[in-house]
Amino acid sequence: MGLFDFLGLGSKTDSIQEFIANGAVIIDVRSVSEFHNGHVSNAKNIPLNNLESKIDEIKKWNKPIIVCCLSGMRSAQATSLLKQNEIKVINGGGWQSLKSKL
Repeated sequence: MGLFDFLGLGSKTDSIQEFIANGAVIIDVRSVSEFHNGHVSNAKNIPLNNLESKIDEIKKWNKPIIVCCLSGMRSAQATSLLKQNEIKVINGGGWQSLKSKL
């Protein structure tokens, strides 16, 4: 672990790979129709407006979470919501960018 990693300034790719190595679940918070037009394989589609009602279910998975969307804006909101509920989560940003990091 380098100094930047220790300070929390390591690359997002490293964090994503660490989450994946720990069995992370990818949640795509885009709408159902957006999700059906393309997504990261094995991602679960939980639209942002439904996410809060799924918190208990997500906690039962007992896995780290990577959240993605189209550009990173909705996934940032989702990341904040999940962190408030004490779920280990990272914002994966846009799904196409995330897909290239996996």
